[in-house]
Amino acid sequence: MRRRAVVLLSWILAPLAVLTIVAMVVMWPHADNAQEPAGNPYAAAPGASIDTGKVVRTATEDCSLNAGGTAGSECFIAYTELPGMADVPVLISPDIVQTRGVNAGETIRFLNLSGLAAVTGADHNGPTYIFMDFVRTMPMGLLAVLYALIVVAVARWRGLRAMVGLVGAFAVLAWFILPALAQGQPPLLVALVGSSAIMFGVLYFAHGFSARTSTALLGTLFGLLVTAGLAAWAVDSAALTGTTGDYGYQLLNLTQGMSLSGMILCGLVISGLGVLNDVTITQSSAVWELYELAPHTTSRELFTSAMRIGRDHIASTVYTIAFAYAGGALPVLLMVSLFDQPLINALTGAELAEEIVRILVGSIGLVLAIPVTTAVAVAVVKATGRPASRPAAAVAADGEGSTVPERL
Repeated sequence: MRRRAVVLLSWILAPLAVLTIVAMVVMWPHADNAQEPAGNPYAAAPGASIDTGKVVRTATEDCSLNAGGTAGSECFIAYTELPGMADVPVLISPDIVQTRGVNAGETIRFLNLSGLAAVTGADHNGPTYIFMDFVRTMPMGLLAVLYALIVVAVARWRGLRAMVGLVGAFAVLAWFILPALAQGQPPLLVALVGSSAIMFGVLYFAHGFSARTSTALLGTLFGLLVTAGLAAWAVDSAALTGTTGDYGYQLLNLTQGMSLSGMILCGLVISGLGVLNDVTITQSSAVWELYELAPHTTSRELFTSAMRIGRDHIASTVYTIAFAYAGGALPVLLMVSLFDQPLINALTGAELAEEIVRILVGSIGLVLAIPVTTAVAVAVVKATGRPASRPAAAVAADGEGSTVPERL
C-alpha cells in the first residue's frame, strides 16, 4: 500500500511537472520579440541632472530668497550638501510638506537645473533645485536583513530554504511571466504554467521531497486550477478592463496593445499563490501530525478531525485575504467613501470591482483546496503510514487475541 500510494502521487505529479517544463520552454520569451526598452522616466534633460545629497537643515522662508519663487510666498527649503558646493536650497513640494516633511540628516534625490541656462541659452527663472524623492536604501535594507535573521532564527534551515525559494519564484516572475505577457502570450496559460513552476520549486525546495509535500502540492495545483477557471470567467463577466490603474494606458503604449484584462486575469491567479500554499501545506501537516498521535484512527475520523482545523484556517485566512486587499486599496476606498453615491454603485464601480473580484476568486479557490488536500492527505497517510499496534485497553474491550471462547 505504501508503494502504491507513492507511485500514484508520482504518476500524477511527474507528468504535471514535465508538462509545466515543456510549456515553459514553448512559451519562453524570445529576444527577437522583446519590446524595445522605454527611456528612463526619471532621466534629466540636457543641462539638468539628478543629484543625491544629505539634508543639513530645513527652513520655511520667502520663496524669492533661494527657491526662485514669487516674493511674499513661503516655501519649505531643505538645505542639502553636495561635494564641492555650498549647501544648496532644495524646494520641497507642498504635498510632501503636508504629509511628512523633510528632516535634517535624511538623504534625498533632487533635480538640479543649475546648468540648464548654459545649454538652452535662456535665463532660468524658476526653482533651481527641486525635490524628487527620498533615498530609502538604508532603512529598507535593514528591514530586509532583520526579516531574514528572524526567519532563520525561528524556522532555521527550512526558513532559509523558503527565502531562497522565494528568490527563485521572483526569478520566474521576472524572466518568464512578465516578458511572456509583454510579448502577447495567452495570459491564462502564462499564469497557470508560471504559477505551477513556482509551486513545484518552492514547495519541494522548502519542505523537501516527501509524500506530505506531494500531497500539499497536489492540493495547491487543484486550488490553482479552480482559481484560474473562476478568474477567466469573472474577468469577462465582470468586464474588468484594467484601464482604471495609473499605468494602464502606459502599458498599452509600451507593449503595443497588450491585453490589460489578460494582465488582470494573470494577476488574479498569482495573487492567491501565497495563501493557497500556506493552507495546503498546513492542512497536509495537520493530517500527518494527527495520524502520528492516533495511528489507530479511522480514515473518516482522521478526515473529520483535520477538517475542524481546516475550517478554522478557512475563517482566519478569508479575513487575511480581505484585510490585505483592503489595506492595499485603502486610498481608493477612502476616495470612494467621500463621493456621494449609492453603496452598490461604489462596490461594483471600476475603482473597487477588481479588488472585490480578486478577494472572491482567491477565497473560493482557497476554500475548495482545503477539503481536497485533506482527503488526499488522509488517503496517502493511511497507505504510507506504518501499521500501529492497538492499545491494550482497546484489545481487551473487543476481545481480540483472547483465548477464552466468546460464549463464555
